[in-house]
Amino acid sequence: MLRRHTPPTIRAPFANYAHAVGVPAGAELLFTSGQLGIAPDDTVPADTEAQADLCFANIAAVLADAGLGAADVVRINAYVVDRADFPAYMRARDRFIGALPGPASTLVIVGGFTRAEFRVEVEVVAARLPAAAE
Repeated sequence: MLRRHTPPTIRAPFANYAHAVGVPAGAELLFTSGQLGIAPDDTVPADTEAQADLCFANIAAVLADAGLGAADVVRINAYVVDRADFPAYMRARDRFIGALPGPASTLVIVGGFTRAEFRVEVEVVAARLPAAAE
């Protein structure tokens, strides 16, 4: 079982995430590359939220290919190009997580990506728990 750590002696998280997530010994870890808001046909929506939705759809596809899902995500690292993009990113992130307990999470404002039209990039770490730990 994943163990979420949010000690009462520090400020509570700003959103649905844990300050730390422990993964038991023997778990298989999956590290995704950063996923951009680009569709299979190479189209890139201009809207940050639509790009973030594509990032998470791409992550969901990678997780599914490995036999995992959103419940297996231990950590999310996200990068956006403007502080104004934060609410749009968070709406997409919250749709991806749903009612699940939040993973550990970091959001960083960056100067840009390889192509100017990209507004957001997201990567995750997921864990397949050993059968005895589930």
